[in-house]
Amino acid sequence: MQVEIFNTNVEREKDAAAIIEHLLQHFPHYQINFDLEDCDRILRIAAKQHPINKQQVIQLLGVKGYACAHLI
Repeated sequence: MQVEIFNTNVEREKDAAAIIEHLLQHFPHYQINFDLEDCDRILRIAAKQHPINKQQVIQLLGVKGYACAHLI
């Protein structure tokens, strides 16, 4: 299983849920969650069989007005 971690500037659960829904439209095979209590407002993505497209994830959040950077 591949896991990628991103820091973001997402602050609200409502926004996180909308972002997850948006990402799943593009990547239905990803498992996606946020940890908004972490100081880096972590976005965690896991995929069993498909490679995670880190650049596209960052771009999709950017289009929605959010900062996103790959951590690991």
